[in-house]
Amino acid sequence: MRWRTAPMKRGLKYLLWGASITVLVAAAAIPKIRPMLQASSPPAASGSKGGQKPPVQRGADSKPLAVATYVVRPAAFSETVSATGTLRADESVELQAESSGRVIAINFEEGSRVRKGALLLKLNDAPLQATLARATRRKELAQSQEQRLGTLIERKLVTQAEFDAVHSEVRIQDAEIALVQAQIAETEIRAPFDGVVGLRFVSLGAYVNAATRIATLQQLDRLKIDFSVPEKYATKIKAGSKVVFRTADGGTHQGEIYAVDPRIDSATRTVLARAICRNEGGRLLPGSFASVEVALAPQADAMLIPAQAIIPGLDERSVYVMREGKVQRLSIETGARTASTVHVTAGLAAGDEVITSGLVQLRAGQAVVAGPASAQYP
Repeated sequence: MRWRTAPMKRGLKYLLWGASITVLVAAAAIPKIRPMLQASSPPAASGSKGGQKPPVQRGADSKPLAVATYVVRPAAFSETVSATGTLRADESVELQAESSGRVIAINFEEGSRVRKGALLLKLNDAPLQATLARATRRKELAQSQEQRLGTLIERKLVTQAEFDAVHSEVRIQDAEIALVQAQIAETEIRAPFDGVVGLRFVSLGAYVNAATRIATLQQLDRLKIDFSVPEKYATKIKAGSKVVFRTADGGTHQGEIYAVDPRIDSATRTVLARAICRNEGGRLLPGSFASVEVALAPQADAMLIPAQAIIPGLDERSVYVMREGKVQRLSIETGARTASTVHVTAGLAAGDEVITSGLVQLRAGQAVVAGPASAQYP
């Protein structure tokens, strides 16, 4: 085994020589590489120890942020409520017969104007006319008998009972005539008011009953506007308030509220109001859509702020105000909005300086200063 030991000793010797040479070469190169490394590294800040940067100075040494502000002042404000409504005829009725029968006369043209009381349609009443004639003859006979017995009772030739029987027969025939006349009136359809007759749904000779639709009658000189507003405005919407409404054709019209429903609809939480307007020339038609705006009673001391000052939240709205050069965040309650302003109902007082710019950069307690845009009115 001795012949294997000699080669192993020679290999170990060569390995030790190689490691020694590598260490010597590295030691000789380090002095040359160090200046190059120092030249590539940034110089340490003056006054620092161990090459560390000094801490940034904040707080009292930082400059206040310039912001635009608006000073809250009481101002006159009139809130407008918007709603959707429907136009309705001042008076409207479905023309239907009170009794059954055959149509024997139609006295109106479709789309024509009719006067109150005009006979529009007539049903066959021949049997009733015959009954009326019979009752009239019976009454005449009873009246003749009453006159004869009247002279005889004065002479004591007839009893009082006989006279009373004839007198009662006269009264019975009066009632019979009144009944038949009422039945004849049910065969006639007359206009209950002045208006315009709509399309006709029956023809001459048709048999109709109380459920048959004959035509419609609309009074169009004035129109009603029905619309609903949220319940929070229930006490602010009053009779006499002016309304402005627009129709689908783009026309703008004016009206006046004359009645408000004295209850809240529990399903929609709204209150129904009704206005009325003139319909000159009959241009407006019942059933039309109307976009309604109602101006509520004006407030003389409303708090208005620019819309861009509002900070929206999930459950609340707030604003930043500047007090003694510092930022303070206040929760507010808002009401109506316009194109550029918001009505604040709670949370602000006259004289508060609301910040309107740089809201994303602000935080409570931050130092700020009013900029040149502060005098602008929203």
